[in-house]
Amino acid sequence: MTTISQSVRNFETWLAGELGADLVTDDLREKHDKMRSGGFVFLRATYWRWCETILDICPELVRAPEVLAIGDTHLENFGTWRDAEGRLVWGVNDFDDAAVMPYALDLVRLAASAILARGEDGPSVRMIGELILSGYRRGLENPLPVILERDHKWLRKALMLPNSERREFWEKYEMLLPGSEPPPSAYVKALAAALPPGSGPFVAKPRSGGTGSLGRPRFVAYAEWQGGPVLREAKALLPSAWSLRHRPEDLTIHAGEIANGRARCVDPHYQVSGRILVRRLSPNSCKIEIDRHPEILLSPTMLELMGFEIANCHSNDAAATARILQDIKARGNEWLHEAARAAASSISAEQKAYSRAG
Repeated sequence: MTTISQSVRNFETWLAGELGADLVTDDLREKHDKMRSGGFVFLRATYWRWCETILDICPELVRAPEVLAIGDTHLENFGTWRDAEGRLVWGVNDFDDAAVMPYALDLVRLAASAILARGEDGPSVRMIGELILSGYRRGLENPLPVILERDHKWLRKALMLPNSERREFWEKYEMLLPGSEPPPSAYVKALAAALPPGSGPFVAKPRSGGTGSLGRPRFVAYAEWQGGPVLREAKALLPSAWSLRHRPEDLTIHAGEIANGRARCVDPHYQVSGRILVRRLSPNSCKIEIDRHPEILLSPTMLELMGFEIANCHSNDAAATARILQDIKARGNEWLHEAARAAASSISAEQKAYSRAG
């Protein structure tokens, strides 16, 4: 197996080959700094490395039934949007690395991210695994979108921004500076098509965001419409790192397929066109970050609900659901937290090795 430093170089060489002149090199330097800051951020930044190593760390997972899965699952990969009825919905909001893989990998990666983020006062490794698996079983047996209008009041309260933060949100994008070079026309066209008809003029401006997707171009359009601001983002999509490593015969981008699954309440502004993803940005589309609210993200109720939502994402195929439930029963009660512990330990060791290498 290659070292982590060589793996980073190999991945970024591939990324440069895919993106060409659109590669955002400044973002890569930011990404490297983040990777040195801790295990949880390192996990978020290095999904391709997870794909290289996880079946060596947990070889027993290769036999698990396959589904179209999220791939880059972690504590911060959940957020809100408004559905076609205007209802506030919570769930997985990033499917950039969706691919066909053993179902168990989404659960192990989520649990490993919780272990890496928990600190000294967080839940035990065993509890993390048990809560996620309990929610996942419940979701497979009765998949249902997580709607915050009537139920889950605790989560709605945690996610609704106060007036001061809503104002800061809009001001941040209104004041965003244009890039030094004209944006690629494909992104401008995608943004224009996504805005409401009759929106005011806009300039597509570059935006840095996320962790694992740093290096990929993304642009935002801020415009006025019907007396108020509207905002859209367009970012580059690439084949999933899992497919590149394990299913090179299928380099299809599956983000739109899994996002619009039968057990999910669709975000009408989440649109995949070729290799560009367009979505609405809004104060109503937000997530909880571990640095600000670890007590919420690592609470038993939240971990169980995250497992439930992963099941929503996996529930497109009823036959696969039956096979997964059988597989879970056959594996017993220890497998998830044991696999997550091993994965988190390996990630932590690689993060320290990367930091030492400078």
